[in-house]
Amino acid sequence: MEDQVKKLMMGLLAYAAQRDLSVESLCHLSNVTMEELQSSHQPLSPKQVNDLWLNALHLSKDKLFGLHFGESLQLSALGVVGDIIKSSETVGKALLIAASLTHLITSDFILEVKQEEETFSVIFIPAMPEGQSSPAAIQMLDLLMVFVIHELDGLILKKIKPLSVSYARQIDDVVEYERVMRCRPVVNRDTCITFEKKYWNEPIITANYEMQSILLQKVAMLKNPAEKKALKNRIYNYLLENSYLGLVSLEDIASNFNISTRTLQRKLKEEGINFQQLADEARMVLAINYLKAGSYPVKEISYMLGYNELSAFTRTFKRWTGITPALYQKNQS
Repeated sequence: MEDQVKKLMMGLLAYAAQRDLSVESLCHLSNVTMEELQSSHQPLSPKQVNDLWLNALHLSKDKLFGLHFGESLQLSALGVVGDIIKSSETVGKALLIAASLTHLITSDFILEVKQEEETFSVIFIPAMPEGQSSPAAIQMLDLLMVFVIHELDGLILKKIKPLSVSYARQIDDVVEYERVMRCRPVVNRDTCITFEKKYWNEPIITANYEMQSILLQKVAMLKNPAEKKALKNRIYNYLLENSYLGLVSLEDIASNFNISTRTLQRKLKEEGINFQQLADEARMVLAINYLKAGSYPVKEISYMLGYNELSAFTRTFKRWTGITPALYQKNQS
């Protein structure tokens, strides 16, 4: 499995080359070699990543380097994370999955997606208290924020304009931020982008659930020891391995991992996801695998996944894939 941080740093170097910066100087100043970037054995150290950002700022003389890098970035620069996002069914589903995978790209922030009656928001929660974030973390934040806005255009073939953009810090060049973000930023308690609710269910033209389920399973099997210890991975694997139990509640999971429900919810939030998202992802993968196997009727699969009514499973599966489970199973035969 490719290293997502290295993939992004290769994108940074490619953007630096577009800006006529010396990639050799940037790597030399950051104590990074191309061999290290292309190697699958040794990850970059946090200092190397930080230095790449700082030296890009220095060589470009562009204090908004992250903002402009994000404006030019393509989903392919995020490797498997980008592939998973673009294979989602809808904008809402893509954002939820993106939030759950942000930790593969950066440890500086987690993303939280919040739905309201008429809007939905993507909230960027810093790992460090406000005022203590490094310059590199600030550049990464700008990159992620502009990337969320601009990449949605390509996924639904519509130009999206957010309702509001807020930062938990002062913005120096408001005019440039407004140009890139398509909305005049304001200073607020939260760093957040808010959209009209109408975009939530916009279909993504590159949706491919079978491919996405395979990619999600690959991501869950990353060999990084720190990732293997992540609570969300342990819970996700538990849900897959104990699928015969049917619907497992939050309380059951907390009891199995010997922690309180409140602690479990807090830890999952710190990892950029919640229990319902994990349960949905596991159910989706299991449903597709069961239907592809062809060994069970749809009604039995519905029961196995914890649905009391076949109609509820049918509605959920159609939300995941755009078709009914019966038609999906028929197409596999």
